[in-house]
Amino acid sequence: MELRELRYFLAVYETGSVTAAARRCYISQPSISTALASLERELGAVLFVRHRKGVAPTTAADTLYERARRLVDETLALKGLFANSPAPEVTLGLMRSLDIKRVGALLKALARDGDTRLSVVDPDLPCDARIISSALLRETEVFAPLWSERYVLALPARHPLRLKPRLMLADLEGLPLIARCHCENASQTADLGFQPWVTAIATTEEWALALVEAGVGATVLPEGVIPSDAKVAIRDLGDLGLTRDVGLAYRRADAGSPAVTHILAGLGLGKNKPSDGRQAA
Repeated sequence: MELRELRYFLAVYETGSVTAAARRCYISQPSISTALASLERELGAVLFVRHRKGVAPTTAADTLYERARRLVDETLALKGLFANSPAPEVTLGLMRSLDIKRVGALLKALARDGDTRLSVVDPDLPCDARIISSALLRETEVFAPLWSERYVLALPARHPLRLKPRLMLADLEGLPLIARCHCENASQTADLGFQPWVTAIATTEEWALALVEAGVGATVLPEGVIPSDAKVAIRDLGDLGLTRDVGLAYRRADAGSPAVTHILAGLGLGKNKPSDGRQAA
């Protein structure tokens, strides 16, 4: 049994796909399949059941996973004791709608030693950890909070409602609204007591704000994503009270891995006790 085979097994188990595992390990799919076949022959057990959307782990794979994860992590840590300070390799997934200034400061802190090899990807792609809203947390992840922020209403600069310092939900009735197609809090706004008039759907916060500036409608979005030079009027929604918690999410099984340890230390989260994904979901 080779360490390489266990690494490929872990990648398939965690991504649920031979294709995604190959991308994570930067090798071909046949190499992953060959390693899995070799491991199954040596163990005398089937590890995965293939289906149309990927693979599903068997009971044997579940049994192997925790031991293989510990063995690989301990081996990597042991190598690190004798290496000449190798540059850490970190892949971080970033949710689309994030406060750029806050995230920029975090990335700067993460790479402050100048040697970190940092890759930033979409949060749904294979990565060591993700900066996301707690609403997007998976069952297999733990969550270390970074900041909280409120949701506000962005109005066209000369809209009559701008004259009211504080708005209520009733003020939204009949107001043309711009929806964001990837809003993680859509379920929380589903029961407003009336049917919102959605006049447009934006794919990004930038497009949503551009439509507001053009007078197409208003939109509800996190205050941190609104640039200081946006030509819109910002108002609270008194009785909606939407907020979100943004933090670092990582797989529970990876809690002691070198990459996650480096990320937690770089972001100053090493001493924080993360929440359990099963409780926060």
